[in-house]
Amino acid sequence: MVFSGIIFAVFFLPILLVIYQVVPSKLKNILLLVASMFFYAWGEPAFLFVLLAECVINFYLVKYIHTLEGQARRKWMILSVAFNLGFLVYFKYFNFFIENTNTLLDTFGSDGIAWKAVVLPIGISFYTFQSITYAVDVYRKTAEPQRYLHNYVLYSFLFPHLIAGPIVKYTRVAEQITGRVETSNHFLAGFTRFSVGLAKKVLIANVLGDFSAQLLHGNTDLSTGAAWLGMLAYTFQIYFDFSGYSDMALGLGKLFGFAFPENFDRPYTSRSITEFWKKWHITLGDFMKNYLYIPLGGNRKGAARTHMNLMIVFLLSGLWHGANWTFVLWGVFHGTWLILDRLFLEKTLLRIPLLSVLFTFIVVLNGWVLFQADSFTEALGVYTNMWSFSNFELPDIQNSFYYFAHLILAGVICLFGLSPFLRSHGDWFIAEQSKAIKQWTIAGISCVLFLVSLSFIVANGFNPFIYFKF
Repeated sequence: MVFSGIIFAVFFLPILLVIYQVVPSKLKNILLLVASMFFYAWGEPAFLFVLLAECVINFYLVKYIHTLEGQARRKWMILSVAFNLGFLVYFKYFNFFIENTNTLLDTFGSDGIAWKAVVLPIGISFYTFQSITYAVDVYRKTAEPQRYLHNYVLYSFLFPHLIAGPIVKYTRVAEQITGRVETSNHFLAGFTRFSVGLAKKVLIANVLGDFSAQLLHGNTDLSTGAAWLGMLAYTFQIYFDFSGYSDMALGLGKLFGFAFPENFDRPYTSRSITEFWKKWHITLGDFMKNYLYIPLGGNRKGAARTHMNLMIVFLLSGLWHGANWTFVLWGVFHGTWLILDRLFLEKTLLRIPLLSVLFTFIVVLNGWVLFQADSFTEALGVYTNMWSFSNFELPDIQNSFYYFAHLILAGVICLFGLSPFLRSHGDWFIAEQSKAIKQWTIAGISCVLFLVSLSFIVANGFNPFIYFKF
């Protein structure tokens, strides 16, 4: 079940909201838990009980860690982290490991390992990182362990953030699990945020995804113009797709009284790669910083160690996104630019504001070439066509004006962040409002966005999110 699907938007969510409003307060968490498990089981029934078993083990393991002190506490915490990572490594990287082992064996003339492909449970990357934050925060004594199993399972399985984030630390929502406040303002702000996210996904990202696919996929002899245009479409597609999902997740959380952390902050207006990673997938960056970069030593042990730590973090970040060497190289690509920022680049770029935004955008766009490619060969082909500057002829694509209009619209929306005036008005629209006339205005616009998006869903059918495969 996806947020941008008819079953969710027309049946699951409205029915759940109605029941949620009429059940007693003490049953609201149970209702959300049952709904969240139903939501996950709709798409992954075979893995529901696997993740539930992991969740129960985590709950009691962390509860036990809380009773320990000293070296024993540390050893059991390491065991807890290893347990969670073990699940992730098996389901996400087993196929990758065997495929590469067989390739190596074949190189030396040996027979490969016979194996059966492991199916990847949806959302396991996000689920695992949340479980790790809970264990580590209790170990660090920055959080008290949850007293009740059903409330911990609710935190882990809450459907708005279960599949593709944001990564919600337990300390962020611990009090909301048992003491959240729901008001009409929260509901309106939640519905508005959900409608905005749905529109970003359905009205912009899906169209640009179709445009990008027509330009890039299956074309072995791309012109320079087609390669750049296809990657520009993909660059905007992945932003509107993933930020649209995050907007919907935040909106759904507010509908039920939860406040989740922001995941995007106008990343394509960044003036350096360092700034980009403070604005793109913010909750993943926060996880990598607090649970990997700082424990590795951060920037406290000299420049060389800092650079090594940055590269380790982004190499693993790339691998977290997918079990493919293209993702590893994508992580190395960004790690390298971050090191260059530390050495000299960021100081240079900050002196030329508008040019720095353009430069950073082009760097990010070139990174997405690796992200969207299935192989090095495919990525190399796109790079070759982009940078050869040999032919700017565009392929004959039906409805080209329609696609170009969406591309321009996406660019204009992304550039809103460069204008303080436009930025403040965009923030005003998704903020909670106290005046009745503003509330009615925003409600009307949100309803229009929702209904128009719904009509596009009916016309075009299934439209999964890019980050579902991670």
